[in-house]
Amino acid sequence: MKEKFMRFMYGRYGVDQFSKFLVTVSLIGFVLSMFTGNNLFYVLALAALIYAYFRIFSKNHAKRIAENQTYWRMTDKIRTKWRTFKRDSAQKKTHHIYKCPTCGQKIRIPRGKGKIEITCPKCSTKFIKKS
Repeated sequence: MKEKFMRFMYGRYGVDQFSKFLVTVSLIGFVLSMFTGNNLFYVLALAALIYAYFRIFSKNHAKRIAENQTYWRMTDKIRTKWRTFKRDSAQKKTHHIYKCPTCGQKIRIPRGKGKIEITCPKCSTKFIKKS
């Protein structure tokens, strides 16, 4: 059975990030349609799922790659902000993160050092903050 599926998938595009996003959106839509009783969520979720499977089983690699790259370009700012938020949240326990009042450069200062004078590495502005 596994070999038959592998032969069937040979030459097909497969799963990428955009397909995973579409499947996730469809699952959320199905759950929303169950709780709200709204058929619009159901129809949109079904359309997203059908399109995701169409993309997965497609043999037109160039078009699917272009769609995936468009998805990555459109979500780049969101993904960057999320990574920055996760990184800053992990560092909040051990460091303060201040912005330079002149140029806006982020500066990471260890906690527990009292009042210190901070020199911006980008513009050399000096300012005093509590760590």
